[in-house]
Amino acid sequence: MPANLISKTDMKALAAKAAGLDQPGGDPRVKEVVNRLLYRLMQVIDELDVSMDEFWAGVGYLGEAAKANELGLVVPGIALEHFLDLRLDEAERLAGLDGGTARTIEGPLYISDAPLCKHEARLDDGTDDGEILFMEGQVFDTKGRPVPGAIVDVWHANSFGFYSFFGPPQSPYNLRRRIETDAEGRYRFRSIMPSGYGCPPGSNTEKLLAMMGRHGQRPAHIHFFVTADGYRQLTTQINIDGDKYLHDDFAFGTRDDLIPPVERVTNAAEIHKAGLNKPFARIEFDFKMTREQAGAPSTIVRREHAVAA
Repeated sequence: MPANLISKTDMKALAAKAAGLDQPGGDPRVKEVVNRLLYRLMQVIDELDVSMDEFWAGVGYLGEAAKANELGLVVPGIALEHFLDLRLDEAERLAGLDGGTARTIEGPLYISDAPLCKHEARLDDGTDDGEILFMEGQVFDTKGRPVPGAIVDVWHANSFGFYSFFGPPQSPYNLRRRIETDAEGRYRFRSIMPSGYGCPPGSNTEKLLAMMGRHGQRPAHIHFFVTADGYRQLTTQINIDGDKYLHDDFAFGTRDDLIPPVERVTNAAEIHKAGLNKPFARIEFDFKMTREQAGAPSTIVRREHAVAA
């Protein structure tokens, strides 16, 4: 059928009525959001002549993605999680908050309550024969002062691209730790170099990306929450330099400030000093935290997380 069959005036009126704008009670914020979403969705349907079959296929897709618990993967895949970060960046800039480490997406694979360690930790359980990685640095404020007692909550995939609690079984909290910084704001951990990974084969997310002519691959990366009393929570990740998908992340998580150099250590004396018998990798990365400020938008996101079984 032809496009543009319904007047915008009629669509606005129908969306407002469906959202309950003409009714007392309810939540005003919910009503206004639903009103705007309905109106704009009606516009898309009418302007692009979306057929009933196409519409119900979309509804079915969302239902299947929800049943498979994939919406947390779809959202970054269509750039909405990155868009939320960009909006928060701009809101902070307008509030006079700048100079902190760049934020980027959390992703759907965080598990809370990882073991808490003082100053340093070993993340891996020793069963993965991947490249050994040492990572260390300091947590500072934006004036360069160390932040002692900050919690560096870190999680990443193994050398096969799988996270503990997701995919093939791993030991509980493998490659997940919380590290409390020392008096100089220092943290340090030993782990194995993570691998990049793709959307689960045959998943709803992969199907959607394929229909848009896009791949579903992520470069190797390491996630972080950094928290401290009086400071704004930092949600970020570093990407591993040299990865094929470094600047082509399907989840839009790469930011130029979050690609530290990777040093490959092959010197026999340094290998011996580290207590190892093979080469290893080393990354140094410092986090800069901004002070909490009254009236600034919150950086703490209340969202559903997976629960450790």
